[in-house]
Amino acid sequence: MSEYDYVVVGSGSAGAVLASRLSEDPGVSVLVLEAGGKSRPNLNVQVPAAFAKQFHTALDWDYESEPEPHLGGRRIYQPRGKMLGGTSGMNAMIYIRGNRADYDGWAKAGATGWSYDEVLPLFRRMETNSRGASEFHGASGPQYVEDAPDPREGSRRLVDAMVEVGLGRTDDFNGVRQEGASLYQRFTHRGRRWTTYDGYLAPHRKRPNLTITSGALVHKVVIENGRATGVRVKVGGTLQTIRARREVVLSAGAYNTPQLLMLSGIGPADHLAEHGITTVVDNPHVGAHLMDHPMYLVNWDSSHPDNLAFAEKPAQLLRYFVQHKGMLTSNIGEAGAFFHTSVADDAPSLQMIGAPVYFWQHGAAAYDGQAIAIGLSLVGARSEGSVRLASADPEHKVRICNNYFEHPDDMTSMVEGIERAREVMAAKALRGYANHEIHPGPSFGTGRTELEEAVRQGVEHTYHPSCTARMGTESGAAGGVLDASLRVHGVAGLRVADASAMPRVTHGNTHAPTMLIGEKAADLLTSGA
Repeated sequence: MSEYDYVVVGSGSAGAVLASRLSEDPGVSVLVLEAGGKSRPNLNVQVPAAFAKQFHTALDWDYESEPEPHLGGRRIYQPRGKMLGGTSGMNAMIYIRGNRADYDGWAKAGATGWSYDEVLPLFRRMETNSRGASEFHGASGPQYVEDAPDPREGSRRLVDAMVEVGLGRTDDFNGVRQEGASLYQRFTHRGRRWTTYDGYLAPHRKRPNLTITSGALVHKVVIENGRATGVRVKVGGTLQTIRARREVVLSAGAYNTPQLLMLSGIGPADHLAEHGITTVVDNPHVGAHLMDHPMYLVNWDSSHPDNLAFAEKPAQLLRYFVQHKGMLTSNIGEAGAFFHTSVADDAPSLQMIGAPVYFWQHGAAAYDGQAIAIGLSLVGARSEGSVRLASADPEHKVRICNNYFEHPDDMTSMVEGIERAREVMAAKALRGYANHEIHPGPSFGTGRTELEEAVRQGVEHTYHPSCTARMGTESGAAGGVLDASLRVHGVAGLRVADASAMPRVTHGNTHAPTMLIGEKAADLLTSGA
């Protein structure tokens, strides 16, 4: 077919959700276009502990930032999942919805219908939680969420140490109170990764009104007389036009969605002119306001044998494939906490992600021995970057500048986080487990200037790019690309449903909030909003 009611570009954390929900109506036809291929039967996708092995492979868009102005010109590697299920097949599977203040803040800023109380039913609708149904959780949704089936002793000790130094304890980061320490719930099912493709598309791929096409790179949205009428897409080496009778929805992610908007003539007019693209809608907010969560890893040497450094030993492989337990069921970052810094914020500014293993340079660096790590994810980050075209060629990668630490409050919080992580590593609960510091290491000492330099040299991120096609007014300080119904300003029949739509990035991991956007988009479309 060359014509469908809805064309959804991208099958990731939001796209798979949206397409599945739309296809529940047998009276409409839905096409999902995915640039990547199939993720199965790739064990590096299915085995939770193996997620970093996907980096720099065919499953990865494999982006790299421009030289970062506040990191001494360092370029930052930016992995993104290129497969059915998108980055839900590559992430660390941590289940965090964000903070109540995030959604209430969106609503106060003009995103009507997105307050916490309004979106909570959608969070409950999407999950089957191993803890069962409750005020905050669902037990009959497509997305499996479970407690770690076999957490490491080091992870439990990390939680105890976090509590010991005053971070408090919580039994549910997604419940009454986000603050405190606990083991994370994860997007897994019986010890195996559970992607949005697994939950939302695979069970329904034989629906006659649902078409899933992989290996399909969309080049642009076709806009006629102010309305999106379809897309130009390359499939199997052939460029073709596919028409959308009702709407086109971009769910291509925080890098590729603004790229497609700009290639289609929607974006900053001066930037589009640089690449010979005719402006359809002059909107300077397209590709602007990029937000992510910078992350610095504190690593300590450990001699304890219950360490994920041994995850690929034959005994662990056997235990995983026979019992669905053991080290390979780990999502690496098993333990965590949320806490405030001295920077005023309505929600906790920092998230700790504790792992009973050495982790540095996105898992690519090796260490001669065992280690234990705490990732300090700056979930209250205030700095904003941008996504810009490098070329009018749709097959060229975009130019990404994260602009980490442009806002001075971000460095203040990160330095305080390192100090707090050092307290955790020195706590009684980790005696005999954490030996000596590897990163930042004794060469950086305890002074603020030294720790700031350690951050600039070693900081990476938490893989949470967002906000590049955000909801907001058509102009002004709160300006954006979309209205509260996710409709692109100035073009009919075109919406965005992915993390780029966030007005501000949520305080925590972004997979669950992005799934929420998919659920919300489905309700908006089916209700005619």
